[in-house]
Amino acid sequence: QVQLVESGGGLVQAGGSLRLSCAASGRTFSSYDMGWFRHAPGKEREFVAGIRRSGGILYYADSVKGRFTISRDNAKNTAYLQMNSLRPEDTAVYSCAARISGSYFSPSSSSDYTYWGQGTQVTVSS
Repeated sequence: QVQLVESGGGLVQAGGSLRLSCAASGRTFSSYDMGWFRHAPGKEREFVAGIRRSGGILYYADSVKGRFTISRDNAKNTAYLQMNSLRPEDTAVYSCAARISGSYFSPSSSSDYTYWGQGTQVTVSS
């Protein structure tokens, strides 16, 4: 089992940047594929980005492609989401998620993940 704790959220002006972190407990972080999702009020949870356990394969939602970068440091048991050129529509609670890596991965499907963090609020003002 793994526990996930997000940090790095906050209030930023449009055009600004934030870097979210997702710290994982346990010693098997490198066995997990990771994902970031966001949930805005009145909207469904939305996939943002995903990364395979080795860090070599990345996935992005079209809405963040070119602005957000997902990465991981397996030595630090941490995944990251670098968010640049933020827009008011990026405002949401951002959560990281994990699943034991397997041959088939649907990174944008929340049901593919087993473990979830509590989330961190990101607010982008116009």
